[in-house]
Amino acid sequence: MKLNEIRDNEGATKNRMRVGRGIGSGKGKTGGRGVKGQKARTGVSIKGFEGGQMPLHRRLPKRGFNNIHAHDLNEVNLGRVQAAVDAGKLDANAPVTVDALVKAGIIARARDGVKLLGVGELTAKLSFEVTRASKSAVEAVEKAGGSVTTTFAAGVAHRGATDGAVASA
Repeated sequence: MKLNEIRDNEGATKNRMRVGRGIGSGKGKTGGRGVKGQKARTGVSIKGFEGGQMPLHRRLPKRGFNNIHAHDLNEVNLGRVQAAVDAGKLDANAPVTVDALVKAGIIARARDGVKLLGVGELTAKLSFEVTRASKSAVEAVEKAGGSVTTTFAAGVAHRGATDGAVASA
């Protein structure tokens, strides 16, 4: 095979349809748009329009609530942390912080913080520094001989804020 013999597979490319180029082309005159009316014109977008009647999306009531102050927390189970310690990805002697969890690959990125959940078995003695922790997680960590320190961010406006009041859970 030579460079001048290289070509696409049969049927790999298609010529584009040139609309509005005469009746012999098969897509001439109206160019596939039908005839007359608003939709035959260019630049028209009337999604949801019901001929002057109040559209369905405006007839239905608004529902729900979007809390702009909600914290977007990563949820980490104790079983995942123990698996990372067993695999050698997480140092059992150093405190388990958000940065340590990211570095170990347990969470992809630090959002507004981490909530520790009590699913799974924890045998290592670990010191956690997380945003929040469930009651069962705190009990399991203290049963294994470790400790949990929770930090509440001063404000959501500062995503991933680490400073703030420190409370022992």
